[in-house]
Amino acid sequence: MLAKTYGSAVYGVNAYLITIEVNVSKGTKYFMVGLPDNAVKESQQRIEAAIKYLGYKMPRQKIVINMAPADIRKEGAAYDLPIAMGIMAASGQISPDLLDQYVIMGELSLDGSLRPVKGVLPIAIEARRQGYKGFILPKINAKEAAIVNNLEVIGIESMQEAIDFSEGTSQIKPLESNTREVFFDTLNDYEADFEHVQGQENIKRALEIAAAGGHNVIMIGPPGAGKTMLAKRLPSILPPLTLHEALETTKIHSVAGKMPANSALISIRPFRSPHHTISDVALVGGGGIPQPGEISLSHHGVLFLDELPEFKRTVLEVLRQPLEERQVTISRAKLSVDFPANFMLIASMNPCPCGYYNHPEKECVCGPGVVQRYLNKVSGPLLDRIDLHVEVTPVSFDEMTAMRKSETSAGIRERVIKAREIQTDRFKDQKKIHSNAMMPPAMVKQLCSISPAGKTLLKTAMERLGLSARAYDRILKVSRTIADLAHSEEIKVEHLAEAIQYRSLDRENWAG
Repeated sequence: MLAKTYGSAVYGVNAYLITIEVNVSKGTKYFMVGLPDNAVKESQQRIEAAIKYLGYKMPRQKIVINMAPADIRKEGAAYDLPIAMGIMAASGQISPDLLDQYVIMGELSLDGSLRPVKGVLPIAIEARRQGYKGFILPKINAKEAAIVNNLEVIGIESMQEAIDFSEGTSQIKPLESNTREVFFDTLNDYEADFEHVQGQENIKRALEIAAAGGHNVIMIGPPGAGKTMLAKRLPSILPPLTLHEALETTKIHSVAGKMPANSALISIRPFRSPHHTISDVALVGGGGIPQPGEISLSHHGVLFLDELPEFKRTVLEVLRQPLEERQVTISRAKLSVDFPANFMLIASMNPCPCGYYNHPEKECVCGPGVVQRYLNKVSGPLLDRIDLHVEVTPVSFDEMTAMRKSETSAGIRERVIKAREIQTDRFKDQKKIHSNAMMPPAMVKQLCSISPAGKTLLKTAMERLGLSARAYDRILKVSRTIADLAHSEEIKVEHLAEAIQYRSLDRENWAG
């Protein structure tokens, strides 16, 4: 007898339907075809143990399982449940009537209980697109799938519940979720806030500009000056995620298996802070079946690289293309996968190995040329892609103990949102451009015109600092953002002057 069940495979951030055909006929062997990996092949032992534990019979006949389409590689243990249900239906132990109406996914334990699976949200979206009535999956993943409307989400804890549901002997109420309610309940629910930061007003201003225009930032300063503390608070002043952005971010985290426990939707901007020992594959993504890396997990959020010169040079260089393209393409012999990577890069570094070069009080003990060699660990092309270079100096004792209250993140965020609204209106006819930082060179010339006095100032700065053409574009973009924060239609000389001062690493006194 032939039975069919339906599962799904996830490639990149999209899911594809997999038809699982099970044929039970005369013979004695168990065959699995359709490009399964080892985890899928090993399902035979888990399925047999679970079927017997629940009191059913594993057919002692020839079992052929075909996973179509055969040219797509199937990986992971999430196919256990659809294969097991197919075997039960093909051997006549359960009715196959409901099986063609549902996509089924779940990893089996030996006692028939279910373990959670990855990539639930894109699978649910694909199930609805293909016109399936519902999605049967482990209960622990049900909240995530329930975000998708017009799809019955049947959360179960064991294979026995799936059998009873398909037989009609038990009714399981589909899990329903009000997506907008879930989204707005946790919007802007950040733990860290700028009101807890004493002093550092110039750094807060730089981060406000970065947030308003989507610019990348590098902070240079001695140990303990507050670089990490400030970076962790940046997401709290970024504009709130839209529902579309939240769904896109949730898809990536779902595929990577990084969803927080019992969480249905990621509604706050991600903040990823990988250690400097990370490999280039872990940063950009990859593997036999490509998985998203840290830059994709930072999509619509912040990627924080602490102690930037300590990262391997190869790791830093692979960042260059994603910073420009805002996506990363992972190519393999048989497939190519695109992962979105629209993130803000925040980096921090000490000015030298000892950490005290240019310190107002402590003396640097590094030898001649050491500072330059340390800075050279970060390549010029990468620094050119970072719009704001900010010097962080230690907070004085008086500032630290001052009783005056600092401005809250909510207050800064309001100004950032207003500046972003100006940009949204400016780029309303552009599909791929949403902020000043994303402007291509041709658009910079068009939208960032400056006065003759501004041109003279910029020419002098370019000649003295030896800036590249890309750095010239960066200064204009940042000055456009500063003008937006000031609600000014034209870029004034003071906006340009402030933008130029955020190129610390281009100054001569950083040459060591």
